[in-house]
Amino acid sequence: MTQMIKEKKSLLQALLNKRMAICIFIGFSSGLPLYVLIQFVPAWLRTHGVDLGTIGLFSLATSPYVFKFLWSPLLDRWTPPFLGRRRGWMLISQVLLLGLILSFSFFDPMKDLTSIVQLVSAIAFVSATQDIAIDAYRRELLPDDELGAGNGFGAQAYRLSSFIPGSLGLIISGLVSWEMANAVVAMFMLVGIVTTLLIPEPADDIRAPATLYEAVIGPFREFFLRNDVRSAFMFLGFLLLYKLGDTMATALETPFFLDMGFSPVEVGSVAKFSKTAGAIAGTVLGGIVMVKLGINRCLWIFGFFQIASILGYVALSMVGYDIYMLALASGFEYFGVGLGTVGLLAFMAKNSNKHFTATQFALFSSITTIPRVGASATTGFIIESVGYTQFFLICFLCAIPGMLMLFYIAPWNSKEEEQVTEEADTELSPSSK
Repeated sequence: MTQMIKEKKSLLQALLNKRMAICIFIGFSSGLPLYVLIQFVPAWLRTHGVDLGTIGLFSLATSPYVFKFLWSPLLDRWTPPFLGRRRGWMLISQVLLLGLILSFSFFDPMKDLTSIVQLVSAIAFVSATQDIAIDAYRRELLPDDELGAGNGFGAQAYRLSSFIPGSLGLIISGLVSWEMANAVVAMFMLVGIVTTLLIPEPADDIRAPATLYEAVIGPFREFFLRNDVRSAFMFLGFLLLYKLGDTMATALETPFFLDMGFSPVEVGSVAKFSKTAGAIAGTVLGGIVMVKLGINRCLWIFGFFQIASILGYVALSMVGYDIYMLALASGFEYFGVGLGTVGLLAFMAKNSNKHFTATQFALFSSITTIPRVGASATTGFIIESVGYTQFFLICFLCAIPGMLMLFYIAPWNSKEEEQVTEEADTELSPSSK
């Protein structure tokens, strides 16, 4: 009985503390710029008459999210002259993001597309830099027994930040103007700025790399020493393919909803609330189920939900304007997205060495963004060629290869370890080689 009381108290202490609150606020700041680029900007462009093919190509301008691992060692190696190694880089990126997002108000989509592409690229680069700093900060802030809860709270706040550009922004654009909507959305970057100024710099028990060579080579060397070449590339290929189908399906969903006849206000209210509710339900349920079944089996179960949820958009494309179908299809789609996301995050964390979390996690998460930036660039042309219904069926088929890789990556009946192996944790530290 005493043991049960201690366990319950320990759980409450793990969930109700300042570190969890910090994870919520920095998670919000991390998600906001991305949703500006993938929800607010496409809607802004579409309502100004920009064609779907061009909007789809805008995803190429967000390629810095794919390549952020290339400069992540720089954030490990050098410390800004204020606030410390993690908070210093966080503040620099957040102030730049505030100014860059505000800059959208000075451009006309029909006259300044080239300038807008450059601005989108700049925001993506700075946002990816913020993500690197925040991921490293969160890992150094949280003790091992709070990593799951902290990342869970951060992921939910990341998702909830989409309400600002994808809901509030669209509603304001419909009721007032796009310029006002953009200004209001940009001001929410102050949440991250204020948080960064108030929170402490985490105690860094692992020294910073002494040289740039050590910061760059160490994480990759450890990863390929820990895995044979075939296993390493199978692992990276799985990260690329597991969420390919639902990433393609949601890439141009805002223009899709608008083309079905829904107004910006309906998209910003009905669809947004349904998507967020579905994603939260999927993430929470996924976390609970994962405790019972483990990562491997959940990757299978969650993957099947991801595939099935795409069919909701197939149905909506056939039904057309129906407010209830909009709520059902978008909610179901993001329920699958939430399940798949929590499973993939756990899988990446399991395979990250704690000595190289910033760079290795940047590498893993960069690979998972390739479908959004690469494959999604073609979705506008595919839709214009075959129509929405056939396009979503193609997305359904594209989700199958990632599932097939589970036979090798995460067999259903394998005896899996739920924590990083002792070898991955201790074999190589930044100073061991």
